[in-house]
Amino acid sequence: SAGLVMAAGGRSWFRALALGVSFLKCLLIPAYYSTDFEVHRNWLAITHNLPLSQWYYEATSEWTLDYPPFFAWFEYALSHIAKYFDSKMLVIENLNYTSHATIIFQRSSVIFTDILFIYAVRECCRCVNGKRAAKDVLEKPTFILAVLLLWNFGLLIVDHIHFQYNGFLFGLMLLSVARLCQKRYLEGALLFAVLLHFKHIYIYVAPAYGIYLLRSYCFTANNADGSLKWRSFSLLHVTLLGLIVCLVSALSLGPFIVLGQLPQVISRLFPFKRGLCHAYWAPNFWALYNAMDKALTIFGLKCDFLDPTKIPKASMTGGLVQEFQHTVLPSVTPLATLICTFMSILPSVFCLWFKPQGPRGFLQCLVLCALSSFMFGWHVHEKAILLAILPLSLLSVQRAKDAGIYLILTTTGHFSLFPLLFTPAELPIKILLMLLFTVYSFSSLKSLFRRERPLLNWLETIYLVQLVPLEIFCEIIFPLTPWKQHFPFVPLLLTSVYCALGVTYAWLKLYISVLTERISVRQKAE
Repeated sequence: SAGLVMAAGGRSWFRALALGVSFLKCLLIPAYYSTDFEVHRNWLAITHNLPLSQWYYEATSEWTLDYPPFFAWFEYALSHIAKYFDSKMLVIENLNYTSHATIIFQRSSVIFTDILFIYAVRECCRCVNGKRAAKDVLEKPTFILAVLLLWNFGLLIVDHIHFQYNGFLFGLMLLSVARLCQKRYLEGALLFAVLLHFKHIYIYVAPAYGIYLLRSYCFTANNADGSLKWRSFSLLHVTLLGLIVCLVSALSLGPFIVLGQLPQVISRLFPFKRGLCHAYWAPNFWALYNAMDKALTIFGLKCDFLDPTKIPKASMTGGLVQEFQHTVLPSVTPLATLICTFMSILPSVFCLWFKPQGPRGFLQCLVLCALSSFMFGWHVHEKAILLAILPLSLLSVQRAKDAGIYLILTTTGHFSLFPLLFTPAELPIKILLMLLFTVYSFSSLKSLFRRERPLLNWLETIYLVQLVPLEIFCEIIFPLTPWKQHFPFVPLLLTSVYCALGVTYAWLKLYISVLTERISVRQKAE
């Protein structure tokens, strides 16, 4: 695409990138899709056929409606287009219905709604200050950022192979970030409030929004030393923000409050009956905790510290089932994960309040909130790592320090998504796309910061290179060994634990860099 870009010149390189990635998405239409494909088909059917009062009660399929009301309305709107493709997909009893027309419709609905994501990326690119005026378009921070976001490997495989609608949701998030960077605070707040009622996982990053809006919008002035001028508090601004949040919530939840169904909706949105970890462990703190528990159990049995008859059989062979019983370490409750998450978010929120650095400080806090929730949350999906990777892309093109952290987090985070695509046909696709994206992100950021110190030290480089032998072992060597029968979960365990080390390291490194950062006088004046 380099030639294309150079020929097009000016702003049209962005169009070339967007069209290129949209074409790739169309090529992925026949690829493998997960149970999420049936989930969304079922939601189309529910919202199309049933009155509002039954949406959150319907349970013909095991995949009940568990997203907030705005997303249900979104499915309702789509269902009125879907009926022209194949009306049979809108029959609730047609479980696992996948006609050719259904696949085409659902796949293209994801590709089409990604227009919002493309628009949001363009707005974000406008916010990046390209101080280094590069002669070559390909070395401009805005160009690199556009590729890192539009061609993001994780988003491509999760939405366009695995199947979900994360594109337009991340579009709403990035657009709200762009609006806050442009000091259009009310628009940013409105977009984020709407986003929360589309998918409630974004509540993870709500503290960053709340504190930033309070600090930059509700208080209108700072003292000369950068500290807060308490007298500058604006009641009008607080009222406007409150109105926006209340109006959006009333639009979304109002009908269900009138029907007396709010508790039912809430119980669907937050199902704490699920286990600590998702079906296969997301690469977070609990993956390391579980692995430690397994290792201690095996060690304890070998050294006769533990009584083999008292250990539940499933915990040794099942490995990655939903309900995971800890044998040596204390078992973890939802409350414990909530406390850990809250404690790990606090320092970043304090930094945002006491060391204001404008939009960059907000983005750092946003990434840290997303990462901390990923690290310590209850029943975290491995896909949630994208919540940290995408906003971190904005920081990575502005400072070498952030670029290094981005490379570690992106490479390990994306690698940990590999088990989502376990079918042989998708193996070359995922490896090729991952290689392309990784090679591009390393080479482009390296050339962007070539006048500064290397982005990674030798230890970090060794860690990342080891992902190659790990993948070869998991995909090629392990299936040929006799262990496959007895310990089928080993590749998942190795992938989760090895990636968890990288994610944890990136989280700590980002935290240390944010906490130890000095504020320059120029920034204080802002």
